Amino acid sequence: MTLPTDGPAPIGPSFFRRQVVLLRMRVPGYLLALVSLVLLLVLGGGALTGWFGPRTPSGTLLVSGDVEVHESILSFKTVQSRIVFLPFDEGATAKAGTVLASVDDADYRQQVVIAEAALEAQSRQQAAVRQAVVASRQTIANDFADLSEKTVDAGRQQSLWLKQATSMQARDLAITAQKQSAAALARDQALEKVAERNVDLATANVKSAQAAFDMSKIVLGYTVLRAPFTGVILVRQAELGESVVPGTPVVTLADLDHVWLRAYINEPDIGRIRLGQSVTVTTDSYPDKIYRGRISFIASQAEFTPKSVETHAERVTLVYRLKIDLENPTHELVPGLPADAQIALTPARAP
Repeated sequence: MTLPTDGPAPIGPSFFRRQVVLLRMRVPGYLLALVSLVLLLVLGGGALTGWFGPRTPSGTLLVSGDVEVHESILSFKTVQSRIVFLPFDEGATAKAGTVLASVDDADYRQQVVIAEAALEAQSRQQAAVRQAVVASRQTIANDFADLSEKTVDAGRQQSLWLKQATSMQARDLAITAQKQSAAALARDQALEKVAERNVDLATANVKSAQAAFDMSKIVLGYTVLRAPFTGVILVRQAELGESVVPGTPVVTLADLDHVWLRAYINEPDIGRIRLGQSVTVTTDSYPDKIYRGRISFIASQAEFTPKSVETHAERVTLVYRLKIDLENPTHELVPGLPADAQIALTPARAP
């Protein structure tokens, strides 16, 4: 039986009501219920398809999110000066080690000169005290020779005095000379120890001056800001000629070699994924390309869906955050790029 219509109409509530009216006019009662059931199934199937969208393959979970990257806010350390070199604009790519900015280094170069002069002075002082140690040891050697001679002379005078071949005064003078020589030896040995301690002190001063010199060169190096890794400049916070202090942001560098997708998963599916699991990722920007990734993080605590989700019902749903590391050798994946990830679900674990 052909039902008269006025033209093609979309399947929907109005279409359904229209067909019911026509059926009541044309179709016997016993067929009306059957035809109504068919129309209801057609309308219901179309509605379900429109509400829930296409289904993913069985055993696969589709999650969506945005690409994120490691970002480093770079600034000068220790130095305070005026920027004299700032070659990169936002969006430019910089390789690791590339100079991103530099400041006026005249003051810090002068600090290096001063520290180098202080090191030279301490080195000369160390050489002088070492020479004093050598001289004191030579004096001690001379004192030993003199004491030996004075000891022999005192012994000879004592023997002669016992034989009454010399006077008591001559013997006493020889003994006194021996004692004086021994005292001179003791004094010079003490001076030698002082000279050796002076050498130790001079050596410590040289080390301190060397450390100050090295530190001045390190601080001079802080006047140049280099890229710690290959990346893209997202933000340039400073401008040429601007005076900066330690910690003032200059540029924000993004590491496009290490990107990840932040996504969320419902609680019923949390037990069906695992760390290290392989994931395939696609984007609207490159629909024909598949990116490989792996799950590197699964949150241990549930949280509310981020506010960026449109509907209130979804915002108040508790979900678990995922981090999916992605391969990005050509740097096509950039921060904020929407992406979809398909995760193969494993069988649910027994309770």
